[in-house]
Amino acid sequence: MAKQLHKRFSAEEVKMLLEKYLDEKVKLIYILEILKVKRSRFFELLKQYTEDPDNFSIQYKRKSTTRRISDEVEKNIINELKKEKELIEDKEIRVTFYNYSYIKDQIYQNYEQKVSLPTIIDREILTNYIGELIQHDSSHHKFSPYADKK
Repeated sequence: MAKQLHKRFSAEEVKMLLEKYLDEKVKLIYILEILKVKRSRFFELLKQYTEDPDNFSIQYKRKSTTRRISDEVEKNIINELKKEKELIEDKEIRVTFYNYSYIKDQIYQNYEQKVSLPTIIDREILTNYIGELIQHDSSHHKFSPYADKK
């Protein structure tokens, strides 16, 4: 059963119960049990209803977006992905794929920001085809731009 009031009742049903409470036809304890809300929530609803009965609504209004990263974190992810892309495009270095775990670590170390791997991966395409397997090898190559030899 849904926990949210707006998923269990229509605004008209709640209005009817509030009116019955105001007319003293139903006691508070019964309404609390029917609505499955606490006293404080009930009196919030009652206040909203008495202030503007015509525009009364029980629809949930989110105050802020969820699952959204700040512009600063977004910028830092893009910067780190650009650095990694430079490594991939460097012909001297045989790096061909993004190392997202490394990028995640760099974002934490350099900017003290925690970011999940899927958040980073969503900013850049991982594979060319659905189900593509990425294989790592141990060939002899210049692994890092900071390495002295291949």
